[in-house]
Amino acid sequence: MAILATAADERVADVRIDDAYLTVELMDGRIISAPLAWYPRLLDATPQQRARWERAGGGFGLHWPELDEDLSTEGLLRGAPAARAA
Repeated sequence: MAILATAADERVADVRIDDAYLTVELMDGRIISAPLAWYPRLLDATPQQRARWERAGGGFGLHWPELDEDLSTEGLLRGAPAARAA
């Protein structure tokens, strides 16, 4: 039995953030969702600040310039919360 496998493309296609979750759609169609509480800078930001994100690292990362927050699709796929400030 043959299995048709498409190449994984972990680059960011789109981002949605509501009051509870960060949701990232990847170019290959997968969707990653994580609790917003894992990312305190995003949790504490206004909806307008959350909406102003840009792709970084060749599309494999996310950057919020106003919040100084950076996330990678690799970290999101691993389920890694943001590091806590000391």
